[in-house]
Amino acid sequence: MTKNADYTREYLAIIDELDGDIPGRAAAFAYMENSTALVHYIQAESSFVPRLFDQETYDTMKHVAETSHRICEKVMRRYLDDPDYRELFDYDERIRHLVLIPQRYDALLPFARFDLFLNEDDLSGGFCEWNADGSSGMNEDRELNISIAQSQTWRRFAQRHDLKTSDLFNPWVEEFVRIYETFENKVDHPTFAIVDFMENAVVDEFRVYARCFGEHGYPCLVVDMRDLVYENGELRDAKGRKIDAIWRRCVTNDVLDKWEESQPLIAAARDGACALIGSFAGHIVHDKQIFDALFWPETRDMLTDEERAFVDARIPRTRFLDDAHVDLDEVRANKDAWIVKPPDKYGSQDVYAGCMHTQEDWEDIVARFANGVAGAPFLVQEYLTPYRTDLLPICNDLLVADARDIPRKTVSYNNMPGLYTFNGRFGGVFARLGPQPIISQPLGDLTSAVIWVDCEF
Repeated sequence: MTKNADYTREYLAIIDELDGDIPGRAAAFAYMENSTALVHYIQAESSFVPRLFDQETYDTMKHVAETSHRICEKVMRRYLDDPDYRELFDYDERIRHLVLIPQRYDALLPFARFDLFLNEDDLSGGFCEWNADGSSGMNEDRELNISIAQSQTWRRFAQRHDLKTSDLFNPWVEEFVRIYETFENKVDHPTFAIVDFMENAVVDEFRVYARCFGEHGYPCLVVDMRDLVYENGELRDAKGRKIDAIWRRCVTNDVLDKWEESQPLIAAARDGACALIGSFAGHIVHDKQIFDALFWPETRDMLTDEERAFVDARIPRTRFLDDAHVDLDEVRANKDAWIVKPPDKYGSQDVYAGCMHTQEDWEDIVARFANGVAGAPFLVQEYLTPYRTDLLPICNDLLVADARDIPRKTVSYNNMPGLYTFNGRFGGVFARLGPQPIISQPLGDLTSAVIWVDCEF
């Protein structure tokens, strides 16, 4: 049994002692309103109560994250090296070509985030999904920790406990530089760039990272994919500045949707003119059919006994939603046991949890997406019930005339911690919570600061 719930109760008790700590909540809200924690140019919704994790939780999350990363690298390596294994994956032909572009540096999966439904009572539980270089949330955790650290609640709690936060910036920047140093075509005094389609990007987070790269002595640009120009063996931005390495934040399906506009980056990566960190091989991790692949005999044969047990305990059953791979009658009849989702989208697009729908609606959903009727394959995955914790939102306290009207009652939210790895090393956690069975921004999710309590690492 972890101490997490006890820590949360202790934190909430301090808030009660402070009559809701209205000044602390107001100051946190004011800070977040003017912070860089923007998601698609919208202020991130957040909690005044942090997620408080103990040593046992830290150790478990570290093990889960690093084991997942190690398994991912085995699958990726097998895909790159074994043509027969590649044929088992259902990918667009363009993705196959992108994935096989040589990396020319020594990191298979430079950056990843593993989203987990963790039961904090016994530390059991399985994954929602795995993500590669398109992962975000690091800046939200940083800003949220700043926003609450001056409150009386935080200060009183800190008098009783040793509190640590995760640095999700400097370690990754340093690892990025180390990876670039192994690039076979590296140059002295390189310029880096963070690249995405800016309408889909977490631009303010990119800018914080760009500053961090600069503080480490490396110029770093934030560039829209469509502004890249590749000529005479050099990749440049719209202002003509040469780019030597890219942190790829654009997910692969966005590249497919904007195929022609993406050709300069693809050509530069293919020619080795620019280090693409991470490569398109990260799609193997991002695409949710990897959860099915982990149970194939071809995959299990290359895993250790410990890794196979890990897969059995942590990976939810995941199958293509068609007659060839799953019993559709069983899926229709047991709606609360399943969730339907596309293999390679993000942001909870076209995701349907059976427990959120009537039986009639669920049968309609299955009919709409089964057997490729929607024009693309869909997956059906075992639904895992999230762990719930109590929180107080950072609400617009400053806009309430009478402090007595400010809500002081906690609400219970579902949890989905995302575990970051920087080239295989555990880096920290992105804590998302939501009131609905699907945790996503359109359904009212919140972000909470992550604090390690009395932990050594």
